[in-house]
Amino acid sequence: MANHDDAQLAQLSSTHSTPTISTKISPRLVWLGFRQLLPISFFVVLFGCAFGLAAVQAQLSNPEIVSMSALVFAGASQFAMLDMIQGTAIPPVPLIITVFFINARHILMGAALYPWLRQLNPVKRYSILLLLTDANWAYAQQAFQNKMSGYGLLIGGGIALWLTWLLGTVLGMYLGGIVAHPERWGLDMVMACFLLSMATGGKQDIRMMTIWAVVFCASILAYLYLPKNMHVLVASCIGGVIGMLWKENTTQNDSTINEHSEAQD
Repeated sequence: MANHDDAQLAQLSSTHSTPTISTKISPRLVWLGFRQLLPISFFVVLFGCAFGLAAVQAQLSNPEIVSMSALVFAGASQFAMLDMIQGTAIPPVPLIITVFFINARHILMGAALYPWLRQLNPVKRYSILLLLTDANWAYAQQAFQNKMSGYGLLIGGGIALWLTWLLGTVLGMYLGGIVAHPERWGLDMVMACFLLSMATGGKQDIRMMTIWAVVFCASILAYLYLPKNMHVLVASCIGGVIGMLWKENTTQNDSTINEHSEAQD
């Protein structure tokens, strides 16, 4: 039989009551999460290179560039900040507000994880959220919905993404010219394709399909008619509101899990 950590990542609960997920976070669980997110993290290196090059061209110093990637750890926000600071001095408050709104989707991402993160003590809970990105959130959310532990994916996967983003930033400061235009190679679509594959690999009931359809239409309209980057905030808010108002049928989900367990028995 697989050990406890592997079982949490690899199989559904076999109980006939509502399954619970262990809050134990072992080094092995973190390592498994790190290893699982490492392949997608290599693509992050390329985007980090593009940012490192752009930051050098914006005449930021090397310590400033590395500090930004280490502390902000948000690609779209960092590129937006570079656009704002080039050629002029911008007060800190507008920069902070810009970063906040571009990453406002993290509020809803954190709320989506709340049913599982609330079981942790505050130190662990908010430490995990410091490493939250689109990629490890998508992996962890899918794991939690399938009654498996996603804590290792959040922590280990977040560390993998953070380290490769830093690595890419440093490489871009010196070798960034090789990926100055990642869209030429289709690299700008890597994360979009990854998130699409995670979405199609998740639940496919009428509730989820409706939410995705509405969010897609809303994001397209916001992209066309609202200020830059507002489509991310609009789509996240609309999806969150629909998910909050249209509750998931947990009774049906538990029945499905029980049928799966009985079939295995």
